[in-house]
Amino acid sequence: MPTFDLRRRLFAELLGTALLVTTVVGSGIMAETLTKDVALALLGNTLPTGAILVVLITVLGPISGAHFNPAVSIVFALKRELSTRETALYIIAQIVGGILGTMIAHGMFALPLLEASMKIRTGGAQWFAEAIAAFGLVATILAGTRFQQSAVPWLVGLYITAAYWFTASTSFANPAVAIARSFTNTFSGIRPLDLPGFIIAEICGAVIGMIVMAWLLRPDPYAKPLDPEAKL
Repeated sequence: MPTFDLRRRLFAELLGTALLVTTVVGSGIMAETLTKDVALALLGNTLPTGAILVVLITVLGPISGAHFNPAVSIVFALKRELSTRETALYIIAQIVGGILGTMIAHGMFALPLLEASMKIRTGGAQWFAEAIAAFGLVATILAGTRFQQSAVPWLVGLYITAAYWFTASTSFANPAVAIARSFTNTFSGIRPLDLPGFIIAEICGAVIGMIVMAWLLRPDPYAKPLDPEAKL
């Protein structure tokens, strides 16, 4: 597989995060425009998000790793697969890309390019939900990379699609996306005041996910290989 210089990797992270947030915010605006049914609007927000993740990870993953998420980049830094400098630059690219994504979505729907969200998302239950969402995302990425690399785009897209519905927070699981969503006063927004709790929970959940999967995925050198013919 060809390797790409840092400039191209950073642009891939910026572009991918921008397109991800454009999809999240844009589909939320469209859903809110088309229906007043909150459950139907959430479905209209969920399916495009899962779908675009499959596309973006497939086409940009070979360039940058397709993190699009500071929590994921921090995990790979802790695994010593990114340097401190690369991690910082990845995070900057992701945050800038996310904000650009909000501006793109607003521009398409003739809204002010940036506006502070008024949507309240706070409290222990929502923070816990974000930690669980980030934990599951990192577990999915690490196990998928270990056992079925080619399936990772689908695994992540399907996980986020599911997590929209089983978490109280609708699964941001991404500090850059959370920051970007604080600049939209639409269906997918979050008050800037509520950001710190979400970001801390997401990073904590991601790091715990890394620790748990490091233990779970470590093979026992003394264990006998499983016999596929053995009966349960």
